[in-house]
Amino acid sequence: MEQRLDALLRTQGEGALNKLRDDARAIAPELGLEAEYEKLNDLIGAFLGTREAKTDSAVGKARTAGQPFDPDRIILFETLFGALRDAIPTPRPASAQTGETIATLAFFEAYFSNFIEGTEFSVGEAREIVFEGAIPTERPEDAHDVLGTFRIVSDMQDMSTLPASADELDALLRRRHATLMQARADKRPGEFKTKVNQAGSTVFVAPELVNGTLERGFEFYRALEEPFQRAVFMMLLVSEVHPFADGNGRTARIMMNAELVAAGQERIIIPTAYRTDYLGALKAFSKNGHATPLIRMLDVAQSYTGMIDWSTFDRARSMLEDTNAFAEGNDAKLRIPAGASK
Repeated sequence: MEQRLDALLRTQGEGALNKLRDDARAIAPELGLEAEYEKLNDLIGAFLGTREAKTDSAVGKARTAGQPFDPDRIILFETLFGALRDAIPTPRPASAQTGETIATLAFFEAYFSNFIEGTEFSVGEAREIVFEGAIPTERPEDAHDVLGTFRIVSDMQDMSTLPASADELDALLRRRHATLMQARADKRPGEFKTKVNQAGSTVFVAPELVNGTLERGFEFYRALEEPFQRAVFMMLLVSEVHPFADGNGRTARIMMNAELVAAGQERIIIPTAYRTDYLGALKAFSKNGHATPLIRMLDVAQSYTGMIDWSTFDRARSMLEDTNAFAEGNDAKLRIPAGASK
């Protein structure tokens, strides 16, 4: 009963519970179920925060404690947790170690992460924005998105900071998002969403369930030991919850790579030509709980990142071009060098 009431409240809102209560009140005397109605009335009141009642289920206890969560997402997180524990990641030490190498890698990480989300510049334009501070007057907000992403992912101290608690996760998400979206005041930088958001047919976690779902998901995250496992889980946690009005994909990938940077492991970059594979794997997981293709896709992306020579900007750009990294469209295919994980 508690699970059904919670689902009704999540999908149809408080009005649905109030209508259910009114309908039950009307028919209870005819059925001789007045006592049962009073129990239902107390339970609905507890879910709405207007009464106190004993609850037995996890969702019920969370509701009455003021930390409701999305149980459907928790099932997904449990599935991913199991798949990650069964997968044996390949250790890949970071290839970018010096200042110039890190800057080059961070540039293309920021470039591709924004391109995936529709913030499209040529490589030359993005290079001027990041390294010369040349903000185009016609697209200042888009330029600051790229610049904000670069500032985070190029800061090795920031990228080595990991959350040790759910509260620290909350603070870290807000701080990085505030930097990322600093030029978009209308997107409420550093603040969690107040309206439901969705991508296509995928509806993300309702605003009132964000904190509770992140907290529950964090319990799975901290039980993982390998950096790659934690990176994948963290990315999916943020992606599935979608805690902000905008910038969720970029924030999720930043949080993913922070796990790898902190452990001295290779980052995961998603080139434009790999966008379809990336989004397809995310959708397969979100809709059907298929975790293996997602893990495999990110493993390939990490292997690919490690095969690019980031020592100079021009060298990296040339290798990216040779592997079709900048190709656009649903039919674009990344040419994975021989030896990359399949």
